[in-house]
Amino acid sequence: MKKYKVIACKVISKELYTIAAKSKNQIDILWLQQALHDTPDKLRKQIEDAITRVENEEETYDAILLGYGLCSKGIAGVKAQKTPLVVPRGHDCITMLLGSKEKYRELFDSRDGGIYWYSCGWIDHALQPGKERYELTYQNYLNQFGEDNAKYLMEMEQNWMQEYTCASFIRWKEFDDGRNEEYIEYTKECADYLEWDYDEVE
Repeated sequence: MKKYKVIACKVISKELYTIAAKSKNQIDILWLQQALHDTPDKLRKQIEDAITRVENEEETYDAILLGYGLCSKGIAGVKAQKTPLVVPRGHDCITMLLGSKEKYRELFDSRDGGIYWYSCGWIDHALQPGKERYELTYQNYLNQFGEDNAKYLMEMEQNWMQEYTCASFIRWKEFDDGRNEEYIEYTKECADYLEWDYDEVE
């Protein structure tokens, strides 16, 4: 039996716990907060600090596995001193959730408009594009800046969504015991609100 330490973003927690439970190897997981990819230098520092903590533990591991893709170049230059470091070949966590960079590219090329990916972890840990996010953001701007400025800021903020035409839920068959259903319904509601197509990818 091998012993691995995984350092990963909380956004893939459900999936990684599922994999760890099925593994014949010992998998210990150290979670980092979601959204560090928005600040790549901070992501890099937190991963490096986590690696140092792992290598200073009394327990030794056969390898440290990063639950991160390139993630806005946040893992560029990251090294371990004593333990083999394994990094997925992918742009971000969506690549991992889909299974490969080839699958990601195939799906990306299959549509004219952009695909916004929804998953259990993303829905759990970050407010996704949809009615709830719009209303909470608008209320926040309204409270801070008044009605005219709030409307203007919302127009500016919503511009990026014009690049997307599809809300696609990444469905893991391991969660077809009913755990997927609430997330699927949420993603469909977001798609309806945004007037995007809805899609599911296993």
